[in-house]
Amino acid sequence: MQDLKQPESAAELAEVLGAESAAGHRVELGGRFTKTRWGGPIGESDTRVSTARMTKVLEYEPRDLTISVEAGMPYAELTALLATNKQMVPLDPPYAGSATVGGVLAANQSGPRRRLFGTGRDLVIGVQFATMAGKLVQAGGMVVKNVAGLDMGKLMIGSWGTLAAIATVNFKLIPQDKVRRTFLQTFDSPTEALAERSRIVQSVLQPAAVDLLNPAAAAKVGKQGWVLAVGTGGSQALVDRYSREVPTAEALEGEAERAFWNGVENFAENWLVENADGAVVRASTALQDLAAAIAGHDEPVIARAANGVAYLYHAMAPKGLGKPDKFWPAPGAHLVMEAGPADRAGLTQWAEPASGFEVMEKIKQMLDPRNLLNKGRLYGRI
Repeated sequence: MQDLKQPESAAELAEVLGAESAAGHRVELGGRFTKTRWGGPIGESDTRVSTARMTKVLEYEPRDLTISVEAGMPYAELTALLATNKQMVPLDPPYAGSATVGGVLAANQSGPRRRLFGTGRDLVIGVQFATMAGKLVQAGGMVVKNVAGLDMGKLMIGSWGTLAAIATVNFKLIPQDKVRRTFLQTFDSPTEALAERSRIVQSVLQPAAVDLLNPAAAAKVGKQGWVLAVGTGGSQALVDRYSREVPTAEALEGEAERAFWNGVENFAENWLVENADGAVVRASTALQDLAAAIAGHDEPVIARAANGVAYLYHAMAPKGLGKPDKFWPAPGAHLVMEAGPADRAGLTQWAEPASGFEVMEKIKQMLDPRNLLNKGRLYGRI
């Protein structure tokens, strides 16, 4: 039976990990453990360590547009706090209502506004993490231009807790838009929709989000056909310019706009609840190959259409990442099964690693030489 440890500070977190390592205990690390079906299944462990009690705001300077919080702070609480000063960390991750800040970053999850604001690596300016040696390491700081040690901190983002435990996070903040408006256009094919995508992003307009939903995904959010969703924000004059550029589009504002994007952002979470044997496969490809990557998939697809990243949903997880059944991505697409059934034995979640995998193994060896931390969580490889 697993022993549960819930440290309440960064120092205590480091102490707990050091003690578990000294005892040779295998550790399952997480926050609220909302994404147990994501990444690779963790091997058998002796101790579960949760950061869920590490919820404090350590420093908040609204005028400097910076904030430092503990990793266990619920992402929803961070969002609500920043909203009181009309500020935001626009990651829009799945599980935003239940996940912790540390969990969002460990999984490197983002949403529709990735097109304009980037991912966690673009919004984080400092990370403190606890190692299995029982030490706290600080990378970056509270100044946006301070990059000292930040690359080491960025290693933690997307590492799925396999290298060390994120203890505290410093964000640079973005002012909220004065006005938000989303434009929906419906097309008969992905080729037509992506041609309109190209027209928009090659113009003077710089939308925050450009998502493409295939008919199966659109139906789940109350729409029909191939739906191109262009999310904008800024001054009244700016969003009015968009209205003139796409005069035939359906314009959403206020609650209607928020409801639409909630449906998109929560799609993966809801899909996995509805489909116990389901999966989410991410295909990353060149923009010109995006239509080919998604056209052959009859189940839901949501693509970050200006980034070349598509999420293909399966009611039954495919065994591999080749060209079986109805899944045939474009040549050169990089494929990862981001989420799958609770029992992922026998599934290929990650293609054969390239030469960079050797470097990843060396970093793992450096930070967790006994391979005790979240073993297998990085898609079964680390």
